[in-house]
Amino acid sequence: MSRATLAGRVIVLAGGLSHERDVSLRSGRRVSQALRGHGVDVDELDISAELLPALQSDPPACVIPLVHGEAGEDGALREVLELVGVPYVGARPDACRLAFDKPVAKTLIARTGLHTPPAVALPAETFKELGARTVMDSVLAEVGLPLVVKPARGGSALGCTVVHGADALPGAMVSCLAYDRVALVERFVDGTEVAVTVLEQPAGNLRALPPVEVRPDGAVYDYAARYTAGTTEFVAPAEITAEALTGCEEAALTAHRTLGLRHLSRTDLMVDAEGTAWFLEVNVAPGVTDTSLVPLAVEAAGLDLGAVYADLAAAAAAATDLETSWRSQQP
Repeated sequence: MSRATLAGRVIVLAGGLSHERDVSLRSGRRVSQALRGHGVDVDELDISAELLPALQSDPPACVIPLVHGEAGEDGALREVLELVGVPYVGARPDACRLAFDKPVAKTLIARTGLHTPPAVALPAETFKELGARTVMDSVLAEVGLPLVVKPARGGSALGCTVVHGADALPGAMVSCLAYDRVALVERFVDGTEVAVTVLEQPAGNLRALPPVEVRPDGAVYDYAARYTAGTTEFVAPAEITAEALTGCEEAALTAHRTLGLRHLSRTDLMVDAEGTAWFLEVNVAPGVTDTSLVPLAVEAAGLDLGAVYADLAAAAAAATDLETSWRSQQP
């Protein structure tokens, strides 16, 4: 899938100060090692006050942002990279803002006709102003049980709880609001959890990599199940019907296009007993750790992780060069 020759150094950004710092550092190390194995000159940098001076004094050919959580996925980091004119892999700032805000993303995805579980988004202030018990009773009446409570903005299942009984809802809300001021309360879909990586290829063609099925030892694919080796079984391609596989791939491609994403994304879905794919969320900087789903999808597709990221970096650098050349010729 060679696109363009990557000339120069690549900087992998990882770390940051979010709750997902450790996961980000692991992702950064994995991608850096894969790139070096592919012959790419790589530096790893954290997010700090020294970052911008380093980028400006010795500009890289491209940056690969692997900072998870708000600091890396809400668009702000990419806005700054654009301000200093540094090419980077991944979605542009406006697309990041849409994708990172789960209620907004769900609304846009629902308009395409894709299935997404009914949900309500409630800021912490709503519970204080209207009374927590009254609000939670209304939520239970509208969304029903079981349901899922999760931060409207965030990842790695931090603050996410599946609620089977009304008495567990207050605790789930407290846990969720410790990570974000807005709670997304969503109807629980019972079924098979599947993740689909979408990869941009030459000429802008999009490819859905083989869907990865997630089989956690426990009932929920939580933080521990995601990042503790041996606690979750992964199957690629997912062992679901051919129709469901196609549905998952089409849903991921639709989400990528609808939200205006770029280069690479991962869409999380649930497939119910009837084979219907339900959109849950999309990730603009998905994890690339030893237990993450993107490397599994890349491997299942017969691709090399280092080659994938090298090609994406080359494409990002080439696109920036073309844009700069075009702007310089405008009156």
